[in-house]
This record gives sequence, structure tokens and C-alpha cells, in this order.
Amino acid sequence: MKLLVVGATGTLGRQVARQALDEDHEVRCLVRNPNKAIFLKEWGAELVKGNLCDKSTLIPALEGVDAVIDAATARITDNLSVKEVDWQGKVNLIQATKAAGVNRYIFFSIINAQKHPEVPLMNIKHCTELFLAESGLDYTVLKLAGFMQGLISQYAIPILEDQVVWVTGESTPIAYMNTQDIAKFAVRALSVPATENKTFPVVGSKAWTALEIMNLCENLGDKRSKISRVSLGVLSLMRRITRFCEWGQNTADRLTFAEVLANGEPLNAPMEEVYATFGLDEKETTTLEEYMKEYFARIMKKLKEIDYEKNKGKKKKGKIPYRNQF
Repeated sequence: MKLLVVGATGTLGRQVARQALDEDHEVRCLVRNPNKAIFLKEWGAELVKGNLCDKSTLIPALEGVDAVIDAATARITDNLSVKEVDWQGKVNLIQATKAAGVNRYIFFSIINAQKHPEVPLMNIKHCTELFLAESGLDYTVLKLAGFMQGLISQYAIPILEDQVVWVTGESTPIAYMNTQDIAKFAVRALSVPATENKTFPVVGSKAWTALEIMNLCENLGDKRSKISRVSLGVLSLMRRITRFCEWGQNTADRLTFAEVLANGEPLNAPMEEVYATFGLDEKETTTLEEYMKEYFARIMKKLKEIDYEKNKGKKKKGKIPYRNQF
């Protein structure tokens, strides 16, 4: 099957592309900057330059494609806003997919998105779900909670480097999932007719609070964390301030999302029927304990190597590469 993967340079999109290639699909990736996507080409994917916000670039990218896997989203550092990328861009892509005669479309949303119309990203995700359902395409929506990959920079690295870990409000339990496992669901959906025109949660086996994750990191790294708590009132004030600045629009939207993550309502869902429908084995899904143990094992091995080199009298330059292990 020939696939168009959108957002393939992102944390999730690159795993989708990798999984599809591993399963012998022909993969084309829509990228804004091909120079930043060379790794995809080295994996065996075809690169096509394009932009969700430029309709003229989408039809050529869809030529000869059998299905679209849409993993694109606005980044906090983007010049484009969440509304431009995650709404207007997605409407462009869905309409172009329909016009190109491509019927299959996989979309990633957020669990409980329909409950939070006050949060721009969640409201847009929910509206996109509705727009996709009315498009006439054979769609599958996968509703996610959070990526394990993000926990490295959020918790593991600050704890290892004796930096402050910021915690907000009441800690919301989140069922994080490895993006490699999420990618398996996305690619598998293409070959399972029972997933067409349906929405599924795709979340980890356990919902973790921030304090539970920090305790896990402390035990694995033999370090104590430095915690600083931020109230919801401060988050709300920061959001209002950043909204006055054009450059701060994406930041303000993310701060609104942070308020949801601090309200204590679990981001989780039962997965037994989902695994059965997709024909995947839950026992093969990475747990958060396994993911963190592997990361810290690599770090501890690297620290021992550095210590060994120092004892031999060799000088090492630069910081300990905590950030290069995952």
C-alpha cells in the first residue's frame, strides 16, 4: 500500500513512517523542509515538499496514494498558529484527500477532547473529528493521552541534572504510551476493516501522576527531585499575558492545555476491546516502567564509561549527554 504520512518529522510521525516502512508499505512524507527530513529519505521514504496551509501543494503529494496517516500538529515554536495548522490545514488536507480519490484516512486526536471546548487544541481536534466523519472518507480516529518520549525532558533530565521539576495543581493521571506502539495501531488500522469509520482510544496500560513518574525516575537514577509547584492561577495569568503577543499565541494555547492536565481528571480509557479489534497483543506494548528502565540503563552505562575515562586521566569535554539517549 502506498501511504502519505503527514507530520513525519515529529515525535509520533517519524515512528509512523518507520513502522509503515518496516511493514513493507511504500511511504511518501509531506514535509515543509526536506533538509530537516533527510533521515526519512535514508530510511527509504519518498519526500515531497508541501504545506498543509498551501492547498496547491497537497494534490501532487496525494497522487497515486492509497491512504493518508495524519500525524501533523502545530509546534509551540511554529510561526503558524494551532488554528492555522490543526484546523485550516487539516480541512485543506481532508478536502484534498477527497478530491484526489483517496478514501482511507487515519487521524490522531486527544482523549476527552469533546469535554474541553475552552482549550483551543482540544476543541479543534474534536471539530476535526466531526468534519472528518462528515467528509465521506473511510476514517479511523485514534484518541491519545500522552507520549512517553516527552517524559524524558519533562522529568528524567531535570532530575538527573539536579534541576527543578515544575508541577501544576492537582496531578492528573495520564496513560502515556510509547509512540512506537501508537504507530503500530495506526498502520494496523489500514488492514482491519472493522476500524473503518470508528473512533478508538489508544492509551497506555496505566495512568501515572507526575509524582509517581518522579518517584520512578528518582529510584532509577538514585537522585532526589527538586519540585516547584505552580498554581492554576499563575498558569491562567501567564496565558492571558502571552495572548497579547503575536509570538505567544501557541504558547498561550499550550498553557490552556496545561490547565486541563492539572485539573485531576484522568486521561485514560479501557483498551481490551481495542486490542482485540486491531489484533494486537497488549503484552507486547511497552510499559512506562520498561521505557524508563531502558533509558536510565543507557544513562548509567554512559556515566560509568565517562567515569572510567576520567580515571584513566583522559579529559572529557561537554556535558553528560542525557539528551542523546532516546
